[in-house]
Amino acid sequence: MINTARIQELKDEVGEDDLFEVIELFCEEVEEVLDILDASSQNEFLAQLHFLKGSALNIGLDAVSELCKTEEVRLKSDPSAPPNIGAIRSAFSDAKKALLKPGTNRPQSRLLT
Repeated sequence: MINTARIQELKDEVGEDDLFEVIELFCEEVEEVLDILDASSQNEFLAQLHFLKGSALNIGLDAVSELCKTEEVRLKSDPSAPPNIGAIRSAFSDAKKALLKPGTNRPQSRLLT
């Protein structure tokens, strides 16, 4: 679900304090994009989905990124298909719970070994 090696790379690159900020900003942006997807046109949906795919991969949420990739490929191959983001929402919610301490926007300490 969470690529802890990628989290560690980010920590090494930006430091622990900035990592907290990066994760918090990422989670806020993903939630905004997921809300936007519900009202998006097909082209906008694909652009936002592509953004989510890359952002999730960059932060270490490999499962979320893979679901975005699968949906992106599906919609490109069948432009008339209705967008389906339920699995992406669910995977992000699960990843967010694993990534952040309950009731906070701070990463789980077990991720920062």
